[in-house]
Amino acid sequence: MSGSGISTTSRAASDRLWHLVIWGATGFTGRLVAETMARRYGGNPAVRWAIAGRDRGKLEKVRDDLGRVCERARDVPIVIADSGDRASLDALARDTRVVASAVGPFAVHGAELVGACVAAATDYCDITGETPFVREMIDRYHGQARATGARIVHCCGYDAIPSDLGTLMIQTHMRKTHATHCRVVKYFACETRGGLSGGTIASVIALSEAASSDPRVRRLLRDPYSLDPEHAGVGPDGPDARGVHWDDDVGGWTAPFTMAAVNTRVVRRTNALLGYAYGHDFRYSEMTSLGPGAGGWLAAMAVSAATAGIRATMRFPAVARLAARALLPAPGQGPSRRTREAGRFTSRLVGLASVDRAHATKVFAVVRGVSDPGYGETAKMLVESAVCLAMDREAIAHEGGVLTPAACMGMRLVERLRDAGMTFETSTTPI
Repeated sequence: MSGSGISTTSRAASDRLWHLVIWGATGFTGRLVAETMARRYGGNPAVRWAIAGRDRGKLEKVRDDLGRVCERARDVPIVIADSGDRASLDALARDTRVVASAVGPFAVHGAELVGACVAAATDYCDITGETPFVREMIDRYHGQARATGARIVHCCGYDAIPSDLGTLMIQTHMRKTHATHCRVVKYFACETRGGLSGGTIASVIALSEAASSDPRVRRLLRDPYSLDPEHAGVGPDGPDARGVHWDDDVGGWTAPFTMAAVNTRVVRRTNALLGYAYGHDFRYSEMTSLGPGAGGWLAAMAVSAATAGIRATMRFPAVARLAARALLPAPGQGPSRRTREAGRFTSRLVGLASVDRAHATKVFAVVRGVSDPGYGETAKMLVESAVCLAMDREAIAHEGGVLTPAACMGMRLVERLRDAGMTFETSTTPI
C-alpha cells in the first residue's frame, strides 16, 4: 500500500486508460464528488481518473474549479458521453475499471450505463435510492454481470452505506465477542442535519410518478424483501415502522425514518448475498430516534406527522411538482457550502443475539459523518467506494453481479471511510 492508502494491485484490465471515471460531474452532486476526489486523491499519480458528461464546456468549468482544490486536477481528462447514446457509453466503459455515477433520476438516466458496464466487465457504483431501479438492474443484469465479472454496486451514499456497513460491522463484532450473530439489528437515525438538492427532489418525484401509474412499482415499494434474490422466500420482517413508539434499547421515542424504504431492502439483500450470514430469521428495522420525555414524544409526533404528509403528497405527483417548484431547489441547485459544512449525522445500531430482548446478548455501534449526509458525506462515500473497487481488487469480493456495498466491499470499505473521516465504532456497552 502507498502512503495515501492506495493498493498497487491491478485488475486483469490493467491496460485501461483510467482507474475510475466520475459520470455526471457537472451536476450538483457530481461536482461535489469530483471535488472530493480531487481533494482526497488528486495529488496521487497512482490513481488515474477522469470526469465525464455530455457538455464539454461545463466539464471544462468543473475542471477549472478542481484546479483550485488540487493543482494536479487542472489536467484531469474529460470524457464526452451521453446517456442517450449507447455507443458513447460503451466506449466510456471499455476505457475504465470503474464508473462512479451521480446522474439521477437513475430510472431515467441509469440503465444504459449499467448495461454498458456489465458488457465491458467494468465495475460500477452509484448513489441511487430508487428501489425499483435497483430491482430492474437485478432482473436485467445480475446474471450477465456474474458471467462477465462486473461488480455493479448501487446505493453507495447516505442511501445506504451507514445502514449496510453499520449492520455488517455490528454483526462482525457480535461474532468476534460472542461467537454468534445478531438475530435482530435496530438502526436509529439519531441526528441528521443537512439540505436538499433539486436532483434529489427530481428523483423522489419521478419515483412517485412511477408508483402512481404502475401497480408493480407500488408492490415493490411495499415489499420488505423487494431486493432479495429471486425466489429467496419471505422473511420475518413486515412493513417499515410507522407512527410513534417508545424503544427501550435507545431509551427514547421513535418515529418513521424516510430512508428505511430503501436501506432496509439493501441490508436484507446483503444478508441473502452473503449466504444468510445473519441468519434466515434475521430481523432488521430503521427508525428516527427523538429522545426521552415529553420533548422527545412531541418531536416524534411532529416527525411522524410530517412523514405522513410527505407520503400523502407523493401520491399526487402533479401536486408534488408544484410544491417543489414553489418551495424547493431546482435541478442543479442545492445547499450552500456553508450549509453542507455545518451538516452532520449520527446513527446508532443495537444488535441482539435473540428476539427475546429481555435476555438477549447485545452489542452496539455508531456511524457518524461530519458534513451534510446527502451531499458532503455522500460524495465521500461514493469516492471511497469507487477507489475501493478500482484499487482493492484482492481485498474485496471477486465475483460479479448486482451487489451491495457490504456484500461486495465489506470491511475494507469501512476502513477507507474511517480513513476519510467517518466514524464506524462498535462496543459491548451502549455508545
